[in-house]
Amino acid sequence: MARLVFRYRAYGRENLPSDGGYVLAAGHVSNLDPWPLGLALWPRRFLRFMAKSELFWFPLGLLVSAGGGFKVYRGRADLAAIETAVSLARDGHVIAMFPEGTRRKKGLRKKWQAQAHTGAARIALAAGVPLVPAGIKGTDGLRSLRPWRVRYGTPVDLTDLAGMPPVEAAREATDRVMDAIGDLEASL
Repeated sequence: MARLVFRYRAYGRENLPSDGGYVLAAGHVSNLDPWPLGLALWPRRFLRFMAKSELFWFPLGLLVSAGGGFKVYRGRADLAAIETAVSLARDGHVIAMFPEGTRRKKGLRKKWQAQAHTGAARIALAAGVPLVPAGIKGTDGLRSLRPWRVRYGTPVDLTDLAGMPPVEAAREATDRVMDAIGDLEASL
């Protein structure tokens, strides 16, 4: 359906590790972003992602969980969610992350502002898995049926961060992945 209605196209699939876990980090413009992000991987790979705890009400919570989501409590350091993601990545799962933590734009009121957080980088560094950037375009144009485009980039090089203190390493890795995400979005 997405390929027909939204003229879905994914580029750079060759940059995605074929097996083993990794963190797939992308910008966040729409609630639909997980779908085009994971569509190119399915059915061979299944995305796991942190979803804000507010989504886990009946029956939506069942759908979010079935779709690979697990709870994260926003506005505080949710160590349980980070530990879950690290464990899943080590076990070979693809962890989809939106480093900005929320959509860039939405409605008239916005409780949380989009800004780059270090969670995706912390998970990749702690699990020892690749950090792969992705750019998404078109998911914010549902009414106008804008085409959905995704571009996967090459994994961000984290090897030189091994000797740094964890907080500094996570901040540097976050800066690198956000730069890569911006470049990928601009190329779509």
